[in-house]
Amino acid sequence: MTDKLQLNLSAALASAGVALVLVLAKLWALGETGSLSIAASLGDSAMDLMVSLGGLAAITYAARPPDEDHAFGHSSAEDLAALGQAIFIFITGLVIAGSALLRLSNDNPPPLMAEGRGMVVMALSVTLTIGLVLWQRRVARQTGNRVIHADSLHYIGDLVPNTATLLALFASARWDMGQVDSVVALSAAGVLGAGALRIGKGAWDALMDRAAPDALVARIEEIAGSWPGVYGFHDLKTRTSGSKLFINLHIEVDGEQSLHQAHDIGAGLRRAILHTFPEADVIIHKDPVGNEPHPDDPSKAAKS
Repeated sequence: MTDKLQLNLSAALASAGVALVLVLAKLWALGETGSLSIAASLGDSAMDLMVSLGGLAAITYAARPPDEDHAFGHSSAEDLAALGQAIFIFITGLVIAGSALLRLSNDNPPPLMAEGRGMVVMALSVTLTIGLVLWQRRVARQTGNRVIHADSLHYIGDLVPNTATLLALFASARWDMGQVDSVVALSAAGVLGAGALRIGKGAWDALMDRAAPDALVARIEEIAGSWPGVYGFHDLKTRTSGSKLFINLHIEVDGEQSLHQAHDIGAGLRRAILHTFPEADVIIHKDPVGNEPHPDDPSKAAKS
């Protein structure tokens, strides 16, 4: 098991564990307080648990090695899971916004009970969520996993309504104000919606085989263009799938040298690219310098 897979699995397991603890704690708090805001938070945590378990399954499946039916591996499972999470996050934002507006329009919100016990549970929720988000963000930075990134975004979005619920319980206990969290919830819905669109676009682009970001492509071109023995390159193609990068490149070498020498040049360039992008799948094809495409070739890409 690779270090990155271990990190991704640790973040996914932590997410599922935190969600399970919060579901049990909020079930108890709901029975004690009768708070609708806690009920909404409970529903969110229950969905968190399902999404986290789905993300864990996707990461485990994506880590499977290539097989006869999946020659390029199973990493697209990460993008499918991230896209599903993004859709769920966006819908959650809409539900939060709608609920907040309904509460703001209600002149007689239901009274709360035992606010102190509810505040303890919500404080626990905020504390566990902050710890989880910090770990998820660290893992996502190191592995580039979209599932972990999406899950982290979701829990970041949870911090605002959870904090708002904590404040609402305090305001209800202290000043008999039961709608404090509604205004903050509207802001949280906006954050969730914007983040969901960003995560969803990244996952959709990967599923549609969109080229890697321009800065990454430029780095590959820089490495290939300066490599000893390479007189030029063309047909550079890239795509991402989950946290994996695929690179296909044609290089131009001296056609008079031996096959072993040409192979050593290509192998050295491949190692250099893998040193910069360890998770990449790199295929390099060697052409004699000055070779012109055959008229029957299906495509004639411009040479760099």
